[in-house]
Amino acid sequence: MADSGDLDGLHSCSVGGAERLDAEGEIAVARLAMDGGDLAHAATHVGNAIATAPQLPEAHEALGELAARAGGAEAALALFPMDRPYIGAVAARANLLAACGQWDQAVRLLAEVVATEPGRPWSEVAWLSRPDLPSLVNPEVVAQSIGRIVGSGLPDPFPEVLRASLRPFYDTVRAVTAAHPRHAMLLSLASGLARRYGDHDESIAWARAAVAAEPTHMSAVMLGYALRAADRPDEAIAVWTTELARDPTDLSLHVDVAELYAATGRPELGLPWAEKAVAANAHDPLVVPALHGIRFAVDQDPAHLLALVDHLREHPDHDYAGTVLAQHSAGRPWLAGVSPAREATANALRRFLRSAEAESHHRLSIVGSAVEAPSCVLTLRQCFPDAELEFRSIPEPDPRLPLRAVGTQVWNYLGTVAEPAVPAPSAEASEGLRAVAEHAWPTLPAAYDRAVRLAAIPIADLLGVLVHPPLPREDERGRALAANAPDLWVRAVQSFACLGIAHHGTDTPWPESERRQVLSDLLVGPEDWVTEAAGLALLAVAWSEPATREDIGRLLTSRLASAVQAFRTRPVEALPTLCALVLACPWLDEQDRKLAGLAADAVRRSDEAPEPPEAEEAEPEESEAEESGRELVAAGKERTRGTGEKERSTEDRSREETEPRRRGLFRRRRR
Repeated sequence: MADSGDLDGLHSCSVGGAERLDAEGEIAVARLAMDGGDLAHAATHVGNAIATAPQLPEAHEALGELAARAGGAEAALALFPMDRPYIGAVAARANLLAACGQWDQAVRLLAEVVATEPGRPWSEVAWLSRPDLPSLVNPEVVAQSIGRIVGSGLPDPFPEVLRASLRPFYDTVRAVTAAHPRHAMLLSLASGLARRYGDHDESIAWARAAVAAEPTHMSAVMLGYALRAADRPDEAIAVWTTELARDPTDLSLHVDVAELYAATGRPELGLPWAEKAVAANAHDPLVVPALHGIRFAVDQDPAHLLALVDHLREHPDHDYAGTVLAQHSAGRPWLAGVSPAREATANALRRFLRSAEAESHHRLSIVGSAVEAPSCVLTLRQCFPDAELEFRSIPEPDPRLPLRAVGTQVWNYLGTVAEPAVPAPSAEASEGLRAVAEHAWPTLPAAYDRAVRLAAIPIADLLGVLVHPPLPREDERGRALAANAPDLWVRAVQSFACLGIAHHGTDTPWPESERRQVLSDLLVGPEDWVTEAAGLALLAVAWSEPATREDIGRLLTSRLASAVQAFRTRPVEALPTLCALVLACPWLDEQDRKLAGLAADAVRRSDEAPEPPEAEEAEPEESEAEESGRELVAAGKERTRGTGEKERSTEDRSREETEPRRRGLFRRRRR
């Protein structure tokens, strides 16, 4: 390709499929317009063709024809003005600039296009790989172009799609860097690009060369990033702290040091750096969220997570608070998604689904020693409609009964069989929940915000969804849940239904609101997954609306105390969830949270204790978990006094203390 305007060879690869067909249609219209002498109209369609298939050779050939008819590449620039540009026209103009030999402008404009849609092959043009390009282009322009591309919010490291689409540009950067080995700005920014490709040795080498050429603040920062990405944290910290001793004004670098200490298991060493940043400027959008995150890493106190929630509510433009909250919510029960069901029926269902012979028409027969959550039965029958399920007993205290008189109840029992107490929702409501429900979320406030889309669904329909849940979505995630963990999907639907209820009547004062009445009734209703979903929704309200916290804290601690008391004599599969919810209420007093911690530990010990070979017939032997359970009841009685719950008689307590804890004993067979 000659600098005088020859556009042959602008393209460097081919394309196929629907993109080719669409682009070829645009090219055909462009040629008709050219034949008619309407070059401006033709330029629009040539730009559309390039936008549709950036690497299609025929699109670049059409651009060459257009330039020839316009009198050359330089004259053709007028056909692609920048006053109202669209991406195809900008890409065409960049290629025309290259044909004119205006290399700096061509590289700069191509970088704008790449930064706008980085996952597409804009840089697959032959002129970018010219062997003599490094001597023709200004290295500072290349550096600025790197900054424009990687500064557009691209992930670090690059996913495969970006590794492929940006490879020609990366190769050009390598060539230009080799031609200008002492250009500090170019070396620093090239280091950032290499880092995103995972080329750590090259990234570090370029960054060190930048520091050697010109020891600027930016070169020191980029060297630290290169070392951090290469899993050399102490070297990165040494570089950064040395630079901060020289120039302490970069608060974001204070945050980087603090968070790198935390990421390597030393948050207490990072804390002073975060505190220095806050002392310097508490209004900076990074420093206060970072401080809360470091403090949480030090002591795991959820008060710091709540402080992040409050900060984000007061400063909605401080997005970093949400990022830090998501980082520390990840993997925490109910703060980042629903937890798997614990019932033995759910465990049996998951095991059978994993077997090679699982088919929905199979007739499972499962016998349980005691009644389990009705939602668990519902999930089993969604997967295996002909399943037979029998529960042999009703444990005490009776999980079928509400803990108090309620106005809203979604399950009724006939013996050991639970039936929905509310009608099925409308098709529109069911589909609305199906579209919104997720089993995982970045943060609890994010889930609460997502559920606002359900505020228009009547509460009656949201209650119906709790016991008539829709099937998972027909997408990759939905199919994976249906095939492997259907309980997660049902629990997700129930959680979002309750979060939807939490958005109803928000203009009514909380104590008198319908949403409080419904959610508190569901919390104390028949023991079920709905109990957990209602508790989650109450916690979400409390986190989002500080005025509700004291009341919701009382509701959750009262429900926990009842669960702890029941745990003396039978499994309470909702207990870990209730513990997690109470522990996520840092405004509660220490006694309430201590009870939740003890209960969570007792459940863990009970789960780890080996089952007797014959669970239903074995003589009970007191375990550490059972002893912990009785200790918990003693602590829990302090919380139940004054809540309207009647204590059992001494005779009842004595009988229950010697009664063995029941465990689900299951068998299944195919017919």
